Amino acid sequence: MSVFLDASAKVIVQGMTGSEGQKHTRRMLGAGTKIVAGTNPRKAGQSVEFEVEPTGPGNAEAGTVSIPVYGTVAEAKEATGADVSVIFVPPAFTKAAVVEAVDAGMRLVVIITEGVPVADTAEFRSYAADKGVQLIGPNCPGIITPGQSNVGITPPDITGPGKIGLVSKSGTLTYQMMFELSDIGFTTCIGIGGDPIVGTTHIDALKAFEADPETELIVMIGEIGGDAEERAAAFISENVTKPVVGYVAGFTAPEGKTMGHAGAIVSGSAGTAAAKKEALEAVGVKVGKTPTETANLAREILNSK
Repeated sequence: MSVFLDASAKVIVQGMTGSEGQKHTRRMLGAGTKIVAGTNPRKAGQSVEFEVEPTGPGNAEAGTVSIPVYGTVAEAKEATGADVSVIFVPPAFTKAAVVEAVDAGMRLVVIITEGVPVADTAEFRSYAADKGVQLIGPNCPGIITPGQSNVGITPPDITGPGKIGLVSKSGTLTYQMMFELSDIGFTTCIGIGGDPIVGTTHIDALKAFEADPETELIVMIGEIGGDAEERAAAFISENVTKPVVGYVAGFTAPEGKTMGHAGAIVSGSAGTAAAKKEALEAVGVKVGKTPTETANLAREILNSK
């Protein structure tokens, strides 16, 4: 089983012909992702050749792969039957790209782009929700179901399939936790992004992992700023029966200063790492002080089952 993404996903890359799009398309193909098309209105009818080197536990084969380019997502979907899109376009064009993917009937849209205006995200998040489309991002590493599919920029070779579900605001902490628990492996790892508004929240991921029969434990990584972790704690107390282990980044961050992610800003006692840790522990979530301690807590819980 998996959450949101499995081996059957047929993926379109919006912005595939750009430098970042090409680089990460090659990496996704190497992880076994079924990329069936790219889009660029100025290069419709062309194709892009990729030299694929298998990485990680996926089913990719070494060799040259030719991916066709279509003018629109709708044309790509009609020709290929794609159901997932990943977006590598500049911030100014991201809203239009998301709306195009939603209108074309994608079930899942992953937005890697950093620096998207919050007002734009608010608009396209609401639009996608009205259409029943799952968004991940923006400003995120994407989603990986190890051994099946990898949509985004997550390194596919640091872990394999297993029984842990991972949801994280931070991309680099996603990768570190995948490495720390690579001996156990993961059902799905979701990097939701660190902006003030994101398409998939901690709660969305918790709900999906709770419903997934192969996910035995959930690791949730948060960070300072906002109240997402506190809201997640309230959700866990009422709706999650599986063990949850948490980590909150930012215990040493200075008050009132934005730290890296646009959503990571603390005002007074609101949004501090200590407040989030307290809220999570109050509902039975074990919270580590470091990523390694968090991984050891998860390992102890699974070994005691």
